[in-house]
Amino acid sequence: MKILVVGAGAVGGYFGARLVQAGRDVDFLVRPARAELLRDRGLVLRGMDGGVDKVPVSAVTADGLGAGYDLVVLAVKSYGFEAALADAAPAVGPGTVVLPFLNGMRHIDALVERFGADRVYGGVAMVMTRLEADGAIVEVGRMGRLIYGPLSDSPVAAPADVHAALDAGSYSATLTRAPLQELWDKWVFLATLGACTCLMRAPIGAVNSAPGGQEFTSGMFAEAIAVATAAGYPPGRDARDRADAIIADTTATTTTSMYWDLTQGNPVEADQIVGDLVARGRELGVPTPLFSLAYTALSAYAAGRA
Repeated sequence: MKILVVGAGAVGGYFGARLVQAGRDVDFLVRPARAELLRDRGLVLRGMDGGVDKVPVSAVTADGLGAGYDLVVLAVKSYGFEAALADAAPAVGPGTVVLPFLNGMRHIDALVERFGADRVYGGVAMVMTRLEADGAIVEVGRMGRLIYGPLSDSPVAAPADVHAALDAGSYSATLTRAPLQELWDKWVFLATLGACTCLMRAPIGAVNSAPGGQEFTSGMFAEAIAVATAAGYPPGRDARDRADAIIADTTATTTTSMYWDLTQGNPVEADQIVGDLVARGRELGVPTPLFSLAYTALSAYAAGRA
């Protein structure tokens, strides 16, 4: 399969580089400045053990993008989705699979509306990496997993072929028959952890150790579960237990990329991760007072940046 990875940041750059190392035919769609940097020195991956991989890659920009791709992987921040989609659209043909690895659910609705469910897969990426100012991708935790599957019973590309293309051997790659459930499970966890830590400006262990902290985090978690359940995707027991083990921890230094961006003064995925959960709760008749408070705080932060 010929693969286009849209974005070469902490997620797209990491998994895309691993695909290149595994011999896959991969182009990266990036902005001109990033393209120049990638052509000059490749993708630089810095591991937790101090090792450095410099991976030569093929970089393209929107003005030179053509057709002929079998798989388009969208791996950008959710607030950059619309621009990335506009740039990548010329690469999507009748037989092209579009596979997003974004947070939340809003992007799925937009992709299905534009391309049809038979050309869209659902995907979840789990990795602990960070994009440094020099363009390098730094591993900050030992985690690398992709989960994906078709939204339609008759996808334009066979799931086995997509899986063969993405299973690079250097991370966990799982083909699922329930991609929407996987997306909701991650959203419930990520929204809860992100909203708790961003609103309280502290890692989850510190939040839970503060007076009223455990009641606050459990209440936030309950709101997210209620919205997912009303939407038809209640988290299973295993998913709840895995999430609760982190959300209720009193010693963990765990945060999220949204917390990192907030504390660094960067744009945050407030609308897509927190705001959309509040909006769907409102549509479904599910009260979300804690998430609404977090969304107000994040929106005020975004307004201050502007």
